[in-house]
Amino acid sequence: MAVAARSYDLVLPEDNRRVLERLAKGLFEDWASFDLRLRAERLSLIRGFDKLISLESISVIPFPYQLETAKIVLRRFRGRGLLCDEVGLGKTIEAGLVLKEYIMRGLVRKVLILTPPALVAQWRDEMASKFHLDFVTNEDPRFKALDTEAWKVFDRIIASLATARSKRHRCVIESIHYDMVIIDEAHRLKNRLTVSWKFANALQKKYILLLTATPVQNTLDELYNLITLLKPGQLKTKRSFKRQFIVRGDPRLPKNRGRLRELLADVMVRNTRSQVSVRLPKRHAHTIKLRLLPPERELYDAVSAFVRAEHPVVSQRRRRGGLNRFTLQVLQAEIGSSPFAVLPTLRRMAENPANTARQRRELARLAEQAAAIKKSAKAEALLKLLRAISDKVMVFTHFRATQDYLVRLLEEAGYSLAVYHGGLTTPQKDACIRDFERRKQVLVCTEAAGEGRNLQFCNVMINYDLPWNPMRIEQRVGRIHRIGQEREVYIYNLSAEGTIEDHVLRILDSKINMFELVIGEMDMILGNLEDQRDFEEIVMDIWVRSRTKEELERRMEELGEALVRAKQEYLRTKEYDEVLFGEDFGVGE
Repeated sequence: MAVAARSYDLVLPEDNRRVLERLAKGLFEDWASFDLRLRAERLSLIRGFDKLISLESISVIPFPYQLETAKIVLRRFRGRGLLCDEVGLGKTIEAGLVLKEYIMRGLVRKVLILTPPALVAQWRDEMASKFHLDFVTNEDPRFKALDTEAWKVFDRIIASLATARSKRHRCVIESIHYDMVIIDEAHRLKNRLTVSWKFANALQKKYILLLTATPVQNTLDELYNLITLLKPGQLKTKRSFKRQFIVRGDPRLPKNRGRLRELLADVMVRNTRSQVSVRLPKRHAHTIKLRLLPPERELYDAVSAFVRAEHPVVSQRRRRGGLNRFTLQVLQAEIGSSPFAVLPTLRRMAENPANTARQRRELARLAEQAAAIKKSAKAEALLKLLRAISDKVMVFTHFRATQDYLVRLLEEAGYSLAVYHGGLTTPQKDACIRDFERRKQVLVCTEAAGEGRNLQFCNVMINYDLPWNPMRIEQRVGRIHRIGQEREVYIYNLSAEGTIEDHVLRILDSKINMFELVIGEMDMILGNLEDQRDFEEIVMDIWVRSRTKEELERRMEELGEALVRAKQEYLRTKEYDEVLFGEDFGVGE
């Protein structure tokens, strides 16, 4: 049956009419513009946060509890939350999910992430490798070149809290409107009388995430201070909070728990291992003690004597040229790695006209001594160890010159190698890891492989040398002992008798059982040290001030005891938080 056609006059908005006219003339947009518009239209149809649109744009597969945590922050907390998962459960992943979601929805552009100094690079690499979000850090040359103006110029910044809160930078940062602020290790903001708390409170921010495994360390007042940063008024006034929720005479003991839980549930998530069933295989650590060969021992002692004599803390002579604390510390670390690492530095320093004639003569003599060394006791121990291992192995070293030596040595011994270092481009790094996974037995890598790379297909690691900073050691271990690892992990540490590394390893292993800690706990322990200097600086100070072997051992023992007290404080805090919060704030599986 035929149907009579009827004509209708279409009344179109002017913009739509122009679009149709362009289409009629064959004036189409390019494919990239069309695809971008199509995706934008799809996103515009997604109003709520029941579905995360960012999951196809990240390189990590979140666990169900991490996804649920992100949704809770987005839906219920409206971007202002306290993430208190137990150490090692991935608070960084949860924060990254929230951030990525906001960015993809066009709700966040200007971002500031504040962390302890030792975690700045780790955060940058996590954001880049897992979420494809590029950040500049306060240590980057391009950031430093702009001085305080950099805070205004860059939209995504990761900086240490200590740098950001300093007088020089604080006034600039506080004038900026941030879409999102993320603060890691937020328990450092527990006291509202400190500069850190006042600075965080003064930040102009639309969304804010505070991350800490121990939100309360001493008293419930600390919890009030953190919640006030997130949502002022949530717990009313300080006086009202104390009267309603703290037992009189005991600032650690809560009352009216039911009501307090209701208020905290509006801003806080705390997942525990027992809730999410995250289990890691056992980890085994072995220290291989060795003695340096006589030429190596003589060079190590000679370089150490030079460093002690020239170091500002013991020498009253006016410092000149490159002989500052940092240069001397690098020199001492290099000789702890290998003669091959220290040789280029000795030569450069010997040719530096800013150094005195006496210094240049001594440095040249040390360089000649280093150049004469062709064998290494640690290298011999490494070859012996590798012969006993049939599986894939990561060999870590801190310095490129040591890495170059090891590559030549292992290739001559017939090992198939993948070589990874910070000088590679991102595609080259990706190719190197694939090559190691599919074909090569040994990955010889510098510290760069300790950042943002997951290598769970390998379960054996050899630390050819050891950083003085325990956080760096932990980052190395975390590349293979992490969620996704299915086999037991084996870590071997090569330790030359009488070196700084030997003393550091001894106290870390014997005093606090570092290699048995959950990844992430080391930072909690170091944060409890009374001496707030960088750990490397503390160690270097002990080394150069100790005039005898006995004095050195006594000072290192004292540092070890300080670590024991710091660990005990962390364990007390952890136990207190477990009693205080239990499993009330977890999202479950």
